[in-house]
Amino acid sequence: MQRKLPRQPRANATVAAILDAAAWILETKGFDAYTTNAIAERAGASIGSLYQYFPNKAALTQALIEREDRALAERMTTLLDQPRGIGLLRELLRIAVDHQLRRPVLARLLDAEEARLPPRQSTQQLHALLVSIFERALGEARMAREPRLPQDLFAIIHGMVDAAGQQGEDDSDALIVRIERAVWGYLVDTDTPASF
Repeated sequence: MQRKLPRQPRANATVAAILDAAAWILETKGFDAYTTNAIAERAGASIGSLYQYFPNKAALTQALIEREDRALAERMTTLLDQPRGIGLLRELLRIAVDHQLRRPVLARLLDAEEARLPPRQSTQQLHALLVSIFERALGEARMAREPRLPQDLFAIIHGMVDAAGQQGEDDSDALIVRIERAVWGYLVDTDTPASF
């Protein structure tokens, strides 16, 4: 957990520089080079400044994950203002793929760390947001009838997007088509329109 929250613009800039430096080191040099000294040096901050906000590397990594979660949630929240229906699901897929492929190395490394670290509030908020989007896309009746639907859809989308990132894929349109096939195949049932 972050030790101290920045309150002044200068402190916010320092924290942002530290997080940017941490992300850059992870992306370009990997976990072996991911040290607090290297991060502080890259950020142009003293090690004391880094420790003022982040007591250890785990807290810094958690803050990076939360920053990525917030960016994803901001984009996903816009879907709640759009008309209900399957189009929302297509837009959600595009957002998920764009988010992962924007910085695939960072996304992959943070996903691995996320599994090791304790659960965060931002994860619960993202899950609740996803459930709301699935409900708007597929209807409340279907969601009530199939309570595991959000988990299963998330697993399909997340798994395929992560696998694409690990393989170094960069063709988001082709990836979206493949994920749509998997999702539509999962969703097909007697109640589902043929347009799936």
